[in-house]
Amino acid sequence: MPYPETAEGFMINDQKKWTEFKKQEFKLKPFEDRDVDIAIECCGVCGSDVHKINGGWGECPLPICVGHEVIGRAVKVGPGVKTIKVGDRVGVGAQIQADLTCANCKADQENYCPNAIDTYGGIYKDGTMAQGGYSSHIRAHEYFTFKIPDNIESEIAAPMLCAGLTVYSPLVRLGAGPGKKVAIVGLGGLGHFAVLWAVALGAEVYVLSHSPGKKDDALKMGAKHFILTNEEKWYEPYQFTFDFIINTADAMHHFNMKNYFSTLKVMGRFHTVGFGDHPMPQMMAQDFAPNGCYLGASHIGNRPEMLAMFDLASKQNIKSWIEKVPISEKGCAEVVTRVSKNDIRYRFVLTDYDAQFGKRT
Repeated sequence: MPYPETAEGFMINDQKKWTEFKKQEFKLKPFEDRDVDIAIECCGVCGSDVHKINGGWGECPLPICVGHEVIGRAVKVGPGVKTIKVGDRVGVGAQIQADLTCANCKADQENYCPNAIDTYGGIYKDGTMAQGGYSSHIRAHEYFTFKIPDNIESEIAAPMLCAGLTVYSPLVRLGAGPGKKVAIVGLGGLGHFAVLWAVALGAEVYVLSHSPGKKDDALKMGAKHFILTNEEKWYEPYQFTFDFIINTADAMHHFNMKNYFSTLKVMGRFHTVGFGDHPMPQMMAQDFAPNGCYLGASHIGNRPEMLAMFDLASKQNIKSWIEKVPISEKGCAEVVTRVSKNDIRYRFVLTDYDAQFGKRT
C-alpha cells in the first residue's frame, strides 16, 4: 500500500554494491500521538551515509534508505503534537526518537539516550526499521522535528541538521567565543560548518589542513589563520596556542597526535567529531602530560542546541556551501561516490523530489 502505510525511497540492498540504488517501497512505523509525517523536499548527503552503506562502520540492516539531513513539509501531525502544524516547513536530523524519560533525556542530553533511535537503520519497538531521507516521506517524533526559519532556504538548511549540529554542539559546550583561539582540523563538510559557527560565536579561528587549495575558502568563511599540516614541524610555532581543537577529519589514523596535543593550552582539549573507518593511532598516557590535555568526542547535539544553531544562522545570515544534485538512482550514486573521494565543496544536497515522487503536499 502507498503512503500513509508505506513510503518510497532510493535504497541499497547490498553493501558490496553500495552505489547501486534502487527505488523501492518500505514500511513506515505505526503512527503515534506525537508523530509528524513529512513530505520530503530535499536531503543533505552526509559522510555517515557513505560509511553506513559501504561497510566502513560494519554491517547494517538491509535494505536501507539513508539520509538524515531532511527538509520537507508536515503533511500529518498527531493529536499530541504542540510545536508543529500541517504545512510547516520542518527538518529532521540524525536522531528520530528517544525515550524522553531517562536521566539523560531529562537533562537535555537526549542525543546520549540509551534508547535513542537513529534516523535510518534504527529499529522501533514494533520491529519496523527507520528509513532515511532519500525518500518520499519520513515519520518523525515531534521532539526531533524542527521548524526551519523563514529566511533560510531549504537546501541551505538541510546540511545544518547533522553536519551543522555535530560541530555546533561541541563548539558551544567547549566555550567558543570572544577571546578564545579555536583550531579546526579539516575543511570539509563538517569543517566548513565548524569555521562558520566558530567565527559567528566570536572566536579567533585557525584552520589546520593538508590542502593548500582550500586556504582562500577558509579565509572567506572568516578564519584568520590557515596552517598546512603537511609542512615539516608545522606545529612548532603554535605550542600552547589553542584553547581547544575540533577535529572534523576522518583520518586520525594518519595523525601524529603528540604534534596536535602540543598546540593546546594547558588543560586544552582535542575533540573529534570525525569518525573514520580505522582505529586511532596508538598513544601513551604520558603523551597527554606536557600540557595536561584531554581527548574526547561527541555525538550530534540536543534539541536546544539545534534551535540555537538555526537562530544563529538566521540572525547572522550564515549559509552552507552546497552543491545541488537532483535525486535519482544516478544522482544518489554520484553523490555517495564523490563524498567517498572528498570531491565536494562542501556539502551535497539532493533536490527535485517532486520529479521522482510526485506532488505530495
